Amino acid sequence: MADTFRGLVLRQQEKSVQADFQNLTLDDLPDGDVLVRVRWSTLNYKDGMILNGLGRLVRQYPHVPGVDFAGEVISSDDPRYAPGDQVILTGWRVGEAHWGGYAEYARVKADWLVPMPDGLDGAHAMAIGTAGFTSMLAVMALEEQGVSPDQDGEILVTGAAGGVGSVAVGLLSNLGYRVAASTGRADTHDYLRSLGAHSILDRSELSEASKPLLSERWLGAVDSVGSTTLAHVLSEMKYHGVVAACGLAGGPDLPATVLPFLLRGVRLIGIDSVMCPYEKRVTAWKRLTQELPMDQLDAVTTKVGLRDILPWGEKILKGQVRGRLLIDVQDC
Repeated sequence: MADTFRGLVLRQQEKSVQADFQNLTLDDLPDGDVLVRVRWSTLNYKDGMILNGLGRLVRQYPHVPGVDFAGEVISSDDPRYAPGDQVILTGWRVGEAHWGGYAEYARVKADWLVPMPDGLDGAHAMAIGTAGFTSMLAVMALEEQGVSPDQDGEILVTGAAGGVGSVAVGLLSNLGYRVAASTGRADTHDYLRSLGAHSILDRSELSEASKPLLSERWLGAVDSVGSTTLAHVLSEMKYHGVVAACGLAGGPDLPATVLPFLLRGVRLIGIDSVMCPYEKRVTAWKRLTQELPMDQLDAVTTKVGLRDILPWGEKILKGQVRGRLLIDVQDC
């Protein structure tokens, strides 16, 4: 192991954030039980915000971002992990309150890790990443609320061309659901159909001001947008419909009324991929390995070296990233 390694470090300069690559040592890393040589990470919408100093997600600088990673255990003070073990980390505010995956090494708490499931490698694990993991939690939430493929109706996926949406469309379709995909990009229609979308809506249909209740339309929904889009979706849910909400790209405000909940029994389930219990994390990753075809995952993944990540951080905020962005951390 080299005396120094490379990492992307953010520093606060007055009202802006400066990002550059630096040589680091193991002594620079925060405390933790397990030292991991990071091999792969991803770029999520939250990563884009952090790289551009938005949202006050990072409170202490200097900081290494990257909200998830996969790699190899180098040393461990916890008996559950030994040198050579392959592991995955998502959540626990890594990349926000704790240094994250955009460096060649990371030191974290053992409780935050998940063993790599059989049949999955690090590249595919991070091609799934936080976004795909969140998608599986959303699907599991729909199932837990009684939604099943044999019921009459479609499942709506908003923000369908993004990371969460792309994997959700593929997962739901593979499980036998009829999926309606909402997107604002006409150039992604063929892409979404290739993932299994049965129908495609322009996002403007869900962004317009709506009445508290509209005609019943959706059996279930996975929403990664929020705000007026989520309010519109709630107004079109079928009786006892279920919405799994997992994103705030449109903002935190929800201009809705209680009518969908009182008059139709609509259920709104929040998906928290950050503080997710260990048992559920393990189950979600095993199911992703079994239920998400890897060739389909490859079709929605773009690989970028860590050294080239900064322009992509701006692109993802502008909605210009399709599918999953896999980061080769060793290419820095």
